[in-house]
Amino acid sequence: MLVVAVALVGHSGRVLMQQRGFDGVHGGLWEFPGGKVDPGEGPEAALVRELGEELGIVVAESELAPVGFASGHTVPKEEGGKGTSRPLVILLYICRAWQGEPSALEAAQVAWVEFGAITALSMPPLDYPLAEALARHLGAVDK
Repeated sequence: MLVVAVALVGHSGRVLMQQRGFDGVHGGLWEFPGGKVDPGEGPEAALVRELGEELGIVVAESELAPVGFASGHTVPKEEGGKGTSRPLVILLYICRAWQGEPSALEAAQVAWVEFGAITALSMPPLDYPLAEALARHLGAVDK
């Protein structure tokens, strides 16, 4: 399964994180906004669609820059997932320009988080390597 996510970086340098609803897989954990890539859809187009649906913002594909990826497996049904465990790849992008004010349309809440505090959040397992990739991208960690 291919999933896309974004680090929205505000003027203050803070990054927008969203908290998952409490009733699903990884309920209540914080994550980079994004979602699944539909069949026949490109990753950037999927991210533009997901940001509109989840946050109510408009993003141009040209404002998305790739940062890194993380891979693993989905949570199996016996551990609270939706079915059989499948391979999962999450592509992380960075975006510094959009139209509209992000709001939690599908998440429990959103918050602007200081860059250095992201890894202190309780997140799904694959969001930690994404945060590390973002740190490398921003030059905050030795390469």
